[in-house]
Amino acid sequence: MSGLLQEFKAFAVKGNVIDLAVGVIIGAAFGKIVDSLVGDLIMPVISKVVGGLDFSNYYIPLAHQTAGLPLAEAKKIGAVLAYGNFLTIALNFIILAFIIFLMVKAINKHKHENPPPAPPAPTEEVVLLREIVEQLKAQNAARPG
Repeated sequence: MSGLLQEFKAFAVKGNVIDLAVGVIIGAAFGKIVDSLVGDLIMPVISKVVGGLDFSNYYIPLAHQTAGLPLAEAKKIGAVLAYGNFLTIALNFIILAFIIFLMVKAINKHKHENPPPAPPAPTEEVVLLREIVEQLKAQNAARPG
């Protein structure tokens, strides 16, 4: 049992797991920002352009609800096909995917504009030591047995 706990501890503190946890936390916060962007800024503009419509309240009643009810009240009465809410969430996804695409594109452009610096040239001592190692390897390979 102690070995299993040691393996789990080694796994949990690896850099990859911590990086993943940080990524998930930042992703969740970024998702909230995008939800606010879509819900508070973009959808009201789209609603204004198409005549003040609120897509999230579009639904097809499946349990004899009155068509004019808000979605939350219609769901209390029975099942509804909330296609407007789906359209809003799908638009959120498209916007989020586009923003991530733009971010990745900018990062890749930055990487290409600023390639990592080349490693420094080896010093004379390092070159000399490499030559000695190669000579020793050649001598050991030439020895019989």
